[in-house]
Formats: sequence, structure tokens, C-alpha cells
Amino acid sequence: MSLDETFATDWAAAGEAGLDDTIALRRAIHAEPEVGLHCPLTTAKIKAALAGLPLDIHDSTSTTGFIAILKGQAGDNGRTVLLRGDMDALPMQEETGLPFASTIPGRMHACGHDSHTAMLVGAAKALCARRESLPGTIVFMFQPGEEGYHGARFMIDDGLLAIAKPDAAFALHITPNAPAGVVVTRGGPIMASADTIHATIRGAGGHAAMPHDCIDPIPVACEIVTALQTFIARRIPVTDPAVLSVTKIEAGSAHNIVPGEVTMLGTLRTLSEGTRATMQAAFQRIAEHIAAAHGATAETRIEAGYPVTVNDPRGAALIEGVAGTLGQPFAAMPQPMMGAEDFSYVLRETPGAFAFIGVAPVGSDPATNPPLHNTRMTIEESVMAKGVAMHCAIATRFLENGFD
Repeated sequence: MSLDETFATDWAAAGEAGLDDTIALRRAIHAEPEVGLHCPLTTAKIKAALAGLPLDIHDSTSTTGFIAILKGQAGDNGRTVLLRGDMDALPMQEETGLPFASTIPGRMHACGHDSHTAMLVGAAKALCARRESLPGTIVFMFQPGEEGYHGARFMIDDGLLAIAKPDAAFALHITPNAPAGVVVTRGGPIMASADTIHATIRGAGGHAAMPHDCIDPIPVACEIVTALQTFIARRIPVTDPAVLSVTKIEAGSAHNIVPGEVTMLGTLRTLSEGTRATMQAAFQRIAEHIAAAHGATAETRIEAGYPVTVNDPRGAALIEGVAGTLGQPFAAMPQPMMGAEDFSYVLRETPGAFAFIGVAPVGSDPATNPPLHNTRMTIEESVMAKGVAMHCAIATRFLENGFD
């Protein structure tokens, strides 16, 4: 048997051997989902599952996240690789009907973070069992607050990535819209930045029968929306796109009153920091100048969200190579997704890659399955054995060969 065949067989077997425990942990987390930066029940379950392993635990001071460090035979002399698993849920009412469905009203693991955490725990167990053969250090990052709470940024600000500074970082994310076991990634941008835009257009209210005596902010707001879409279509390259969606416009109190102000809310997504900066400036400029042209004023605010998630091409290639060695199908992602991911903060500090693994339930159609963030989203739990194997194989391949 070749070295690659031994490598693949060992990690595939480790994933399968621990599958029952991985499923049990995933279901325990799934039943009691927690939202945001503070997930004490989930953290307690993870730490209980890791108890007794040769791991050095360091807690986040601003969240309930933590890192667990495994030092192999090389001690501090070898490479260091980070593996991330997020743990928080979404504020949604679960409608799957599963026997282990959420017991907490209005909360659900609809993005698979329960499985991400369980797979990372499974990988930690398997790698700890082979500690003496590891030529470096592995950092397991268990992170809350991915769903819009900037959990990764808080953990980085807490100094956790400096304790055992990684040379590379990797994360796996499940998707029910890809066949079970298929690994999907790409080099370069893979997920978009995400900023929230706010604007308040102030005019002069009055009687709706006499708009000439008012400065009506409603048509001003409509003109701003149209101008923003025109700017994207004519000034932003299609090869480096932007999406700006105004999702809420609020004004008025009665049919015969011109309101004094309009509030606008929306989202801005881009795939490069250059286009992101261009669109942020354009949003403010367009809103303020159009309002001024009508004698109104515009107050704008941009709530900065996650940066662009950018895979190092070497990291994406490493994931593709590991999938091939493990015998798992691989599909290159043809274009980035406009969703956002706070693993972007880690990849901004450390080269590496983010990838998806398909978990479409057996017998289902991946194209029509309930997607992530859907109240009926379910997964094929047996795929978690493959996820554990991927984590282990990615980590050990990098420790042995780097990005080569």
C-alpha cells in the first residue's frame, strides 16, 4: 500500500470509528441551540467531549469561545495549523420534525454549526490519538458568534491566534445543496463582504394636497435607490461585482400627510476591498447629493460587516489534493457566493482556505433541498465521518509538507 493509500485509509477509518460519538454530540448541540457570542451550554458540551485529551485550552475573554492546542512530536519546532469550527445558531423556529429538534423556541441550528463543531471535536480526538506522529502543532478554534456577531474578530482581538501563531488556517462548512461528501472550494475570493447601509432623508412635511409647500423625502429616497443601481450597472466592473439591496424604506403616518423624513436600510456585498471602498463612498455621495439637489438632506451610516473571504490558492489546492487522496469527490466552485463568513477575519491574518462539504440527505435532490438558513434544513449525518477525515488529513498534510 502506498503512503497516500495508507494516509487515506487511516483518516477515513478514524472518521468512521468516531462517527457515533460525532453524531451524538451534534444532536446534543442541535437540541439546545444558542445565539451570539455567549454559548455556555454549547461550550460546556464541547469541553466535556474533549476532557482528558492532551490539549492546552485557552478561553476567549470576550466570548465563550476557546482554542485547544495540540503539540505533536516536534513541539514548537514544526509548523502550526489552525482548524475552525463555529458553534452558534440562528434566531429561527425549527420545523424539521427531527426527534432531536431544538427544544428552545425561536432558535435553530439552520446553518450546520452543530455539525461543524462536532466534526472538529471528532478530528481533535483522532489527532490526539496520533499525537506522537504529528510533526507540528494543531490549533482547534471553537468559535461562537459567526452569524453576524464577529466572533472570529473578537477571538483574534483577545490574542488567541498569537498564543500558537498558525502558519495556515482551514475551515469546513456543510451545504445541503451539494451531494453527500462532495468537497467544494476555489482559490481567491469565495465569500463576499457584508456591510449594512443606513440613510435618513429629511425634507419638510406638510399637507399631501399641497406638495409644492413641502419637500417630500419619499421621491428623493426612490431616486436614490434608482441612482445606486445605475451606479453599480455603469461604474462597477462585472468582473469585480457589487450587490446593493435596499431592503426597507419606512415613512409616513397617513394618506394625506407628506412625511418629514424617510429611513432606508439595506445591505452591500462585494468581492474585493477596492470595490467595497468604492461602493461605500458612492452610497454616501449619491444619497447626500441627490437629497441636496431637492433641498433635502441625507444622513448616511455604514455598519461595517465581515470582510471578503479570500482563499489562498495554495490552500484551496491543498484541500482539493486531500479530497482526492481520501477518495472524496471534488467540485471547483465556478464563482464566489455573495453570502458572508467571519472566517474572513482569520484568513486576513493567516493564509489558508475555506471549503464546503455536501450533506444532501440520501435520496434527496440537492438542487431542491431546503438550503442553509431554512427552518426545514437537514443533513446526512454520515457525511460527518468524511468531514472528520478531511480535517485530520488537511492538518497532517500541511504539517508534513506545508503548501507544497
